[in-house]
Amino acid sequence: MKAIVVEKFGNVNGLVLKEVKNPIISNGEILIKVKAFGLNPVDYKTRQGGGIASKMQNPIILGWEIAGIVEEVSTNSKFKVGDRVFGMINFPGQGNAYAEYVKAMPEHLAIIPENISFEIASSAPLASLTAYQTLVKYAKIKKNDKVLIHAGAGGVGHIAIQIAKNIGAYVISTASKRNEKFLKELGVDEFIDYTSSKFQDIVSNVDIVLDCVGGDVGLNSLQTLRQGGIMISIPSPFNPELNNKRKDIDTPWILVQSNGDDMNKISELLKDEKIKVHIQKTYKMNEIKDAHNQLETRKTRGKLIVKI
Repeated sequence: MKAIVVEKFGNVNGLVLKEVKNPIISNGEILIKVKAFGLNPVDYKTRQGGGIASKMQNPIILGWEIAGIVEEVSTNSKFKVGDRVFGMINFPGQGNAYAEYVKAMPEHLAIIPENISFEIASSAPLASLTAYQTLVKYAKIKKNDKVLIHAGAGGVGHIAIQIAKNIGAYVISTASKRNEKFLKELGVDEFIDYTSSKFQDIVSNVDIVLDCVGGDVGLNSLQTLRQGGIMISIPSPFNPELNNKRKDIDTPWILVQSNGDDMNKISELLKDEKIKVHIQKTYKMNEIKDAHNQLETRKTRGKLIVKI
């Protein structure tokens, strides 16, 4: 099969499209013929050699988000050959999604709704699970909560906005001016252009902050929270200042996890059009370097995917 292999950690030149052996399933796994896979910032950070890169096994194949068709099943599988499935595979382990075939545990997957394409399905899992697990499962967001979502036009951010609005929260979001219309179409109640305004001078008494930027953005967000509020920083979970500066709020470290039950929730939200994933651009496998270059700009609106 064709797969995109990291032959050397570093820049995009380490990504090589080549022939590798097909995966062989065992221990309850299923084999999926991949129709499309999604890209996320963790992909290029791993390609550069960060995060879990040192723990990955050769051939090093990146990626965790897939959508495809079940090709082969183990005994007593809950899926059958021909099922359309999607999910975030084996995160935070090695997912091997950048390939024509991938093996996965059934408990990491869900059935793709009939009204959802492979392309949309491939773009949803990681970002949607991150938004759902942080806001719904941990922060227990509820109607009328005041929520601040940073980088609202990004992959996680634009889905988090929709989840929060569906629940009935009041949503404030930061982004650049060019994304104002996009965010207001998603339902944002209050838009802040981070290039011209300091959000910490404008926002106060927030119940939940979802920080998708990290660094000083997370630290400055501490000023906006009410006593007893929750701040979840996806890029900066281990910042000592973040965890110690205010003792009257909760600043947990939350890492998104592969979870089939949660994927079923995402499937329902997609089916009912309560969340819609925006895809900025679709690439081919031989265009993976261009895709990673775009990822690294950190200026992507919504998601990038590769169609096979």
